Amino acid sequence: MKLHASSTQQYQTVTGYDSSGVEINAQHYGHSLLVMPEVEPQAWGPATFEALTEAHFAQILAQQPDVVILGTGDRQRFVHPKLSAALTMLRIGVECMDNQAACRTYNILMGEGRKAALALILNPGASSAA
Repeated sequence: MKLHASSTQQYQTVTGYDSSGVEINAQHYGHSLLVMPEVEPQAWGPATFEALTEAHFAQILAQQPDVVILGTGDRQRFVHPKLSAALTMLRIGVECMDNQAACRTYNILMGEGRKAALALILNPGASSAA
């Protein structure tokens, strides 16, 4: 799905997404990704939801976001509280949603001037088991 351009072009904006990955400022990424408004997107470790560790959340914490939008793949899944405890202790919210909802929510928050972190688990070759 393509998203409409807005006045946030100087920031890292989700400009599209589909089953093969996500576009940030019209550049395609097909691997897990950490996106912040004013920082170039960076590769993020987990290839699958099951691979998430506390270290992955420490990488997010190092960016000092106000809120974390965690895209958990093609369906919404919730992380164990111990994984995101370091963020929670600092009153940094972690919201889990499917990747499409995460992309839309990140754009809204970023457009409002929030220091939101978009952490997407992208693995286009994998199918999720129900």
